[in-house]
This record gives sequence, C-alpha cells and structure tokens, in this order.
Amino acid sequence: MTVLGSNLDIKFAGTLTRHDGCDTLLQCYACGSCSAACPVEKVVEVFDPRKVVHMVALGMRDELMRSDLIWACSQCQSCIPVCPQGVRCADVIKALREDAIAEGLVDAERMAALGLVATVDPGKCVACLTCVRLCPFAAPHIVEEGYARIEPDLCHACGICVLECPAEAISLAPSMEQKGMEAAVS
Repeated sequence: MTVLGSNLDIKFAGTLTRHDGCDTLLQCYACGSCSAACPVEKVVEVFDPRKVVHMVALGMRDELMRSDLIWACSQCQSCIPVCPQGVRCADVIKALREDAIAEGLVDAERMAALGLVATVDPGKCVACLTCVRLCPFAAPHIVEEGYARIEPDLCHACGICVLECPAEAISLAPSMEQKGMEAAVS
C-alpha cells in the first residue's frame, strides 16, 4: 500500500482522542500484544488492531473510515488488558465506528451486509412481538405498518431474534469474523 502525504489528515488522531478510551492511542509502539490476543485477527486476514491504531496515528482517515476494516472487530476487548502502553484498541475502533455513522459514511443497509444488524422481511413478519420481548437490547419494535423494525444503533447482532422468530422473518448476514472462521474450518 502506498501512503501519500497529501492524503493524510494530520489532525485525525487528535480529534479521535475526544472519545473515551482513545487518549493513549499515540503511545502505541507496535509490540503486537493486541494482535496476539485478538481472536478476530486469527480468522480475518485483513484485520489487525495494531494496524488500525497505526493508520489512525498516520492520519489515514479516509481509508479507514470508508473501509470494512473497522467493522471486523468483535469488540471483545481482549486487546485492552494486554497492552503495555494502555492503548485501548477496541475503544479506538468503537470511536471510528461512531464517527463513521455520525458522518453518514455507513448506513443500515451496509451494516446489515456486514452482519452487524439483523433485518426483518416485512412480507414474512406477523408482528407476534417475539423479537420485541426477547431482545436484551430493545432493538426491535413494531412499526405502524404492522411489522417489526430493528433499530441499527441498538442491535448488537447477537442473533437471538433470528433464532426465535417463529415466522423466520428476521435474518442476519454472516460477519467478517464468522466468514473467516468458516473458511478456516473448510
């Protein structure tokens, strides 16, 4: 990958530090502890939490914010306790996601395709309220038209609604991690 200085945002890391857990991101010295602890890095070839932090430090804002890279992290936070510098990779990635959503760089359709949000087929939904009752995150609700809708900002892609929907109206695309695990097994 070629990095052109003219494409870098030198203020990017500084602006990201306003988010909780991001104030130490520039202290990373690439020891690899986060990568060694990351379960996603083992199955998603392009993902490495250390790489994300360094791309932020370099100012590679546009490349990061528009890529699928920030959506591969499972937010398990295994990277946090192992960092000798106190860099919180999972928090940095969470902040990148929040900014991408706030800036309109990702929509519900893309999040659904990445396996981050469950979706409802209105033609199959019978508004039985099973998903509404069982979701621990209060993501689904019944809309005026008489079917369930899942709020993308509340959905954690846990799959409970998919498994429990009696009408099989809810689906969840495989995440990058799930695809990587399936490829590793085959």
